[in-house]
This record gives sequence, structure tokens and C-alpha cells, in this order.
Amino acid sequence: MVKSKVLVVGGTGYIGRRLVRASLDQGHPTYILQRPEIGLDIDKLQTLLSFKRSGAHLIEGSFSDPRTLVDAVRQVDVVICAMSGVHFRSHNILMQLKLVEAIKEAGNVKRFLPSEFGTDPSRMGHAIEPGRVSFDDKMEVRKAIEEAKIPFTYISANCFGAYFVGNLSQLSSLTPPKDTVHLYGDGNVKAVFLDEDDITTYTIKTIDDPRTLNKTVYLRPPENILSQRQLVEMWEKLSGRTLEKISISAEDFLASMKGQGYAEQVGVGHFYHIFYEGCLTNFEIGEDGEEASQLYPEVQYTRMDEYLKIYA
Repeated sequence: MVKSKVLVVGGTGYIGRRLVRASLDQGHPTYILQRPEIGLDIDKLQTLLSFKRSGAHLIEGSFSDPRTLVDAVRQVDVVICAMSGVHFRSHNILMQLKLVEAIKEAGNVKRFLPSEFGTDPSRMGHAIEPGRVSFDDKMEVRKAIEEAKIPFTYISANCFGAYFVGNLSQLSSLTPPKDTVHLYGDGNVKAVFLDEDDITTYTIKTIDDPRTLNKTVYLRPPENILSQRQLVEMWEKLSGRTLEKISISAEDFLASMKGQGYAEQVGVGHFYHIFYEGCLTNFEIGEDGEEASQLYPEVQYTRMDEYLKIYA
């Protein structure tokens, strides 16, 4: 089967650069949108050039010039967007509406994967403020995609390992605590944790798969469905150190938003839904969804005890 040509938008970002690598590794002709807005950002330019050396093609295009976006998407079969949707970095989700318009006008794209890669926004209509803006914006993009009748796949990748595993899901750090760990409630609510490289491996596998067309693909590898307490126990076994555990009630956790900045409040809201409500695991996948590890059992995904070893 001929591999689809793939355009990655946001290819120098945290997930975007992994998507580029995964696309190249799986043999797809891979294109990256090179935006003039990078200006003098030497790190982004060097990242783009390194991908070019690896066989990727750079296509110039700008969100401030719709014609260049149309010209870019006309060169490919699949468009994957990885623009940032986290508030402590940047929040550009609604910029994708311009990309939707370009794909609609071009008329040739066989599949569009918008920037999601987290919690399924269609299940978050009850989300608390201010964090619900992330889900509302993603649903606005979905609405535009579906109204334009653009073929799609939505990726629900749950918790990125670097943001949730290495720090044992502590909000204030990206590395493991040395003495004390805060547990959300009793720490027994199940979530789903993934190595970011596995996220992008699964993502690229979906793009030519008819089983994932116009569906949400949930990344729920069974051995990575874990509670926060299980993560802590894994770390204690690896490090040989027992941590003091302090439980935070749901009420106290929500109260901690008071006086924090906007981005921090968003983070607290998202953590509340994950670790108190169990929003990643408290539902069965329906007919409009598929589970990635069942579709692609050949992927040898990273278990979280292995993921944690680099921090020991």
C-alpha cells in the first residue's frame, strides 16, 4: 500500500517533533509547515533543518496568509496539527480554524488529525472554569471539521509521561519528590499514562487505517492504566526510598486555585477531573471510538515502571 503524504503543523513542538520522527520512521513522505513567524528562533530552525536532513520536506506557510495554507495542504494526503493547547506554554487551539478553512478549500485531504492528544473534550461538557476553555475550544474546532465534512481522526492520548509520571503527578515539579508526595484523595483513582513516543507511534498508525476514519482513538494500553498511588509505589521500589504521603481532599484541592494565576488554575481544574473524577477511565469506549493497543498489538509500548527508570 502506498503510504500517505503527511503534513505536520507545529512540527518543532513537544509532540510535533515526535510526530515528524514517527511519520518518517513509518515510511511516510513527511512534510512540515515552516512558518515565517519563527523569526530568529534558532532552535526551531535547527530542528526543521535536522528533519530536512532526515528526509522531511519543508513547506512555507503562514496562518496570516490563508493562500499559503491552502497551497501547503494541497501537497499532501493527511494533515496533523500539533499546535500547543496548554496554557503555561501557549494556547493556540482556535488558530486551527484557519487550517480547517484551508483544508476545506483545498478539497484533497483524506484525513485531518487536529491538535487534541489529551482528554476527550466531548466528554468534558461539565468541566470547571477556567480549565474548561481547553475542551470548549477543541469542540469548536471539531464542529468546524464536521460541518465542513472533512474526514478526521481524533486522538485521546490521556496523560503524557513527562508531565504526569516523572513527577508522580505533582503539580509543582517535573521530577520526583524527594521526601513528601501529595496524593489526590486516596490516590486510587485510575488514569492512563503514556510515553510520548508511543503516543506518536500510535497516532501515525491511524492515518491510513479505515477502522479509525471519523472516529476517536483512545490510547489505553492496559498495563498503563494506573492510579497515582501505583505510580508512587513503582517509584519507591525503584528508588529504594519511602515517601511521606499527604492526602488532599477534593475540597482543599479546588480551594487551592484561589490566588493562583490563570494557567495554574487551568492545571488544577484538569488535575481535578483526572485524579478525583477519573475522567480518563470512567467510561466504556463506544461505537464511535477505538482503542489503540487493541488495533495495533504489535506496538511494544513502554510500561511506566520502565519509564520511571531514567529518573532514578
